[in-house]
Amino acid sequence: MIKFFKVIALLEGVSLLLLFTNMLLVKPFLFSLYKTLLFPIGMAHGILFIAYIALATLLKMEQKWDFKKYFIICLASLFPFGTFYIEKKYLQNK
Repeated sequence: MIKFFKVIALLEGVSLLLLFTNMLLVKPFLFSLYKTLLFPIGMAHGILFIAYIALATLLKMEQKWDFKKYFIICLASLFPFGTFYIEKKYLQNK
């Protein structure tokens, strides 16, 4: 299950970066493209975010993570590149 979590973490991080790219780089210059991309990217990110938190919760119970580690892993999903940091720091040897 840890490998699946790592894949979801990677995809969630990429979807967050795509969402920010769409908002910050595409919107000012190509508003019609921004509106076209907003729903699919936003929906994908929402589903991946929920999957990330759900899998982190399941892994907390399975791996017996303490609350601090679980909180940091969940908090990292809110920041750009946060899930990449988690994969490197906490999930590297798994």
